[in-house]
Amino acid sequence: MNITQSEKLYAQALDFMPGGVNSPVRACRSVGRTPLFIDRAEGSKIYDVDGNEFIDYICSWGPNILGHKQPDVVKAVTSACQNGLTFGACHSGEIELAELIRKNMPSIEMLRLVNSGTEAVMSAIRAARGFTKRDKIVKFEGCYHGHSDGLLVKGGSGLLTNSIPNSAGVPKGYTDTTLLAKYNDEESVQQLFDNCGDEIACVIVEPCAANMGVVPPKKGFLKFLREITEKHGSLLIFDEVITGFRLSLGGAQKLYGVKPDLTTLGKIVGGGMPLAVYGGRKEIMECVAPLGSVYQAGTLSGNPVAVSAGIATLKILEKNKDSIYPELERKSAKIENAMKNAGLNVNRVGSIMTAFFTDKKVVDYDTATTADTKRYAEYYNHLLENGIYAAPSQFEAMFVSFAHTDDDIEKTCQVIESFK
Repeated sequence: MNITQSEKLYAQALDFMPGGVNSPVRACRSVGRTPLFIDRAEGSKIYDVDGNEFIDYICSWGPNILGHKQPDVVKAVTSACQNGLTFGACHSGEIELAELIRKNMPSIEMLRLVNSGTEAVMSAIRAARGFTKRDKIVKFEGCYHGHSDGLLVKGGSGLLTNSIPNSAGVPKGYTDTTLLAKYNDEESVQQLFDNCGDEIACVIVEPCAANMGVVPPKKGFLKFLREITEKHGSLLIFDEVITGFRLSLGGAQKLYGVKPDLTTLGKIVGGGMPLAVYGGRKEIMECVAPLGSVYQAGTLSGNPVAVSAGIATLKILEKNKDSIYPELERKSAKIENAMKNAGLNVNRVGSIMTAFFTDKKVVDYDTATTADTKRYAEYYNHLLENGIYAAPSQFEAMFVSFAHTDDDIEKTCQVIESFK
């Protein structure tokens, strides 16, 4: 595979950006490659600057559930651009998007639009602390909630890929109020609440973890979190930046039947544009300025172009939910079966999955980190050399889109099953 132009561009990028990238996992260091520079994408395919074509299972890390350059979404964006790129003011699209979100996720009674998942989670936690008048929060090992200071404690995603348990530059005081529990381990949560339950503002969790690889919740785990937070007057926050509108139209909370107090959304909700959301119970959100004393603001929040992409995407998903989600399940199940046929250890929920190179059943951070990352690198390179674009990290998810054709799926399955 010729990657001459990608190599040339990467050499230039190294002079301008740390590691030559604007997000760590893109550097592809854990799989021993030079990152590819992408020129264009359409449908299920992505094309690099050297003209190589790949079937894309990164899907921009999740947003492209409908595939790349979906015509209705592109039309909505180009139309919005004709009216101006940013207003820094109110516009009707904000209301339309909010209505779509609330209709499909009833737990979100009131919301605020922001620009990234990190910003959404940071703001939701601030709202939880302001509402409860408590400082401590509970997060889970291996769950990644963005790069705000108080949450960079045993996070997943790039932190796990690059073996960074925490982050330099974060003062100890920022994480003193962050309590760590084990994902899928009720006892570890119970102990924290037994010790300081009246000091805990909230529990934040990926309802289906996807940043240490895909790790579904054990039966009853989310219900337990709902019950223990209610018992102690704490809030339950679902970080659905990845799972929102992907596992179902109502997200993981609908799939698992557990209603959180606050929810964060990103990726799909912005239709591929920089947009995220935090919201929940009205009485909590009314604590946010200008109604309350919890301050959060953003010049580009509710950007009209980003909002137009989100509206178009959610309308398509809502209108076609009875065909899109079953198709995603069918195609994803075929890939899962191919992984199993190849002897791989796979976790899948809906259209997200991870093949773990370990003999252990992956149920939490400890079991995820038993994975053989060198073996995963071999697997990644096998896929790439055969035209399959997957995550350059053992600890990320594979995303299936509605744009993947049966031919794409068939080729993907053949490539996976040929891995030795």
